[in-house]
Formats: sequence, structure tokens, C-alpha cells
Amino acid sequence: MRLGGRLAGAIEVLDDIEARRRPVADALKDWGLAHRFAGSGDRAAIGNIVYDALRMKLSHAWLMDDDSAAALGWAVLIRQWGYSPERLASEFDGDNFAPAPLTDAQIAAITSRRLEDAPLHVQGDIPEWIQASFETAFGDNWIEEARALAGRPTLDLRVNTLKANRDKVLKALDRAGAQAARIARFGMRVAAGEGASRLPNVTAELSFQKGWFEVQDEGSQIVADLVDAREGDQVLDFCAGGGGKTLAMAAAMHNKGQVHAYDADRKRLAPIIERLKRAGTHNVQVHDSAKGLAAIKGKLDHVLVDAPCTGTGTWRRRPDTKWRLTARNLQERVSQQQEALTEASAYVRPGGELLYVTCSLLPEENDAQASAFCAANPEFSIAPALETWDKLFAKDAPRPLSQNGLTVTLSPASTDTDGFFFCRMRRKG
Repeated sequence: MRLGGRLAGAIEVLDDIEARRRPVADALKDWGLAHRFAGSGDRAAIGNIVYDALRMKLSHAWLMDDDSAAALGWAVLIRQWGYSPERLASEFDGDNFAPAPLTDAQIAAITSRRLEDAPLHVQGDIPEWIQASFETAFGDNWIEEARALAGRPTLDLRVNTLKANRDKVLKALDRAGAQAARIARFGMRVAAGEGASRLPNVTAELSFQKGWFEVQDEGSQIVADLVDAREGDQVLDFCAGGGGKTLAMAAAMHNKGQVHAYDADRKRLAPIIERLKRAGTHNVQVHDSAKGLAAIKGKLDHVLVDAPCTGTGTWRRRPDTKWRLTARNLQERVSQQQEALTEASAYVRPGGELLYVTCSLLPEENDAQASAFCAANPEFSIAPALETWDKLFAKDAPRPLSQNGLTVTLSPASTDTDGFFFCRMRRKG
């Protein structure tokens, strides 16, 4: 397919997402099934246009003075992929599969409007109702933080130290262009790429099948490391999901001690079994029922609560969720977090730790939530997480944000990772 056909395909997908309010991954999959003539490179390029359009949906629409799917697609090629309107007109000339050309009004808008004249939430490409939360979280730097969430994410990997070391895995992934991560001790990174470029399929590599590495955002690796689980410890991953942090902690413990992996949603927990086998992990017990945890109440050194949240920190990877989030969704997540913290705290031994993590950047889910929990449960108090950060990570590495010197916030702008919040709460001995 030529660029015109790829743009037309992306516009179809964007129209489908808007009309049916469906996840972007589902819309792209269905488009591919309905257009089997499209090669893998075509599908990758179309996906890139769609994701780029959704990441910068508000600013694209404002600069084009048009929020249609076609306007968003054209804006991607002009603003992000480096094409001029004139070059695109020449490129699409004679291409029967290209979309309708830009209108005079669209050309006038994109060539004359300045983003700095747009409303602030448009400049930051976030929903207007979220702006106040970002201002609270980031102060004067909130627009910079918001804009960083509209960039393309890298492909991040974690070395499984039970089977390999980083140099060995980097050599195996030389063709993929993997480099050592700047912060995570066992992290690796493949650059995001530009335009129509596609990321390598690293899970097809023999080294992945052998269990030498896992796909995991560097921020997720970092917060798992901050738990500071050690050989012989007893740990509970209370909202384990697919098991990424469970695997990271088990490896950090060198397969010694015990990690209990639990999630109230059995479907989310299902992938962990195969991942544990591939990783060669032997110190993990998987629980699909809270009844199985009864024997360990009040006995654990570390209880990790990777709580359900709005996912605002993952907007680079899931930009469609940015535009579906509502104030009601936020309140639902806050309630779920309170419930999860209360339930999980029962498993912490005296002197043990409750580790609270979200992949959100909203203060309502983060510092406010942790402070409210400690106020309601005075046997717990917030302990400084930055001390652990300084012990684990290189001094010249990017540093996280911290409003109070206690909790830690990662973000694309500050640490070049997904957004994560980490809080260590210690129970009185």
C-alpha cells in the first residue's frame, strides 16, 4: 500500500473507534481481518497513524479547526511525520486509494494557527476536567508532564536474572537494537521509532522462549525493585494481574523465600502460570481465591498492592482510554483502591510493609489515597521511599518526582517511563 491508502485505512479505524466507542486494539484487529491484502508493514503504519492521532487528539483537532477522523489523520502526517501539505498533495496525486484532499479551510488552519494560542488543556492534550488534578500533581510543570504522555512509548524489557545477565541478553537482541535502561538495574530498551517504523517482535526471539527476558515497562520494573524484597522474605502481590511484578520480585529474591500471587479477577491472573514456567521461577504460589490466603494473615514482610486505577500513567500506550475516562470512573477507582488497601493490610506482619502502587498520575489516587489510609489506620505510617531509590539506582540516573520526600512518582517527563506512583507504609512492630 502507498501512503495514501495507509492514511485512508487509519481514517476508517478512527471513524470506527469514535462511532462504536471501542478499544483501539479491537478496531485495528478487525480492520486487518477485513483487509487481508494489507501486509504487516501496512498494518503497522496504519496503527502508528491511529495511535499518534489519539495521543494528540485535542491539539490536532484545534490546529486543523476540525475534529473529524480525516483531519486527525492528516494532522499526524503533517505535525508528527514531517510532511508538508504540498508534499502530501503531490504524493497522493493519482492514488485512487488516498482520502479526499485537504480543504482550503483545513490548509489555512494548519498553516496559520499556533498551539500556544489554544486553551491550556488542549496544549497538554488532556481532557479539560483533568487539568486541575495535573496542576495539583505537577504545579507549573503540568503542561510539560501532560505533553510527555502524548509521545510514543519505547519497548521495555527486563532481564530474567534467574537465567541470564543483561550483557548476554543484549547480545542476543542485537538485531532488535536493544540498549541498557538508564534506571532499572535489569532493564533494556528498544527505541520507539518514528513515522511508519515498527517495533521488533521480540517475543518471537529464541531468547524469549528460553525465558531470558520479559516484556515490562521500565517504570513497572522500578516499582517492583523498590519493594526491596530479599532472599527468604515472605511477600504477597495482592493485585498480581498477569504477574509482571511477581516475576520481578521472585527473581530479585533469587528463588528463595516465598511470593504469593493473588488477584480477585481470575482471568487477569491466568497468564501467570505459563510465564512462571518459562522464567524458571520456583518460589511463587498462585492463589485464585482469597480463602487460600487465610493462613498467611498478619505474617508477611511485604504486601504489594498494585491497585486498580485510571491508568493515566499509561496513556502513551493506551491513548484511547484518555478520552473515555470520566470523573465517575475516577471515583470508582478511588473506592476500589481503599477497599484493596484495607483488605491487603491484614496480611502485613507487625513491623512489615504495605507497598502501594498505581499506574496513575492523579493525586486523588496517589498521595491523597495513601495519606487517607494512614489516617484511618494509625498503625501504618508512610516511610521514605527515596532512601531505597538512592540505594538501588545510579546517582546519575533520572530522578523521580516527590512532593513530600517520602512517596515517589515516575512519569514520561521525569524518568522517561510510564507514570507510576509508589508509597511504602510501615506497620508498627
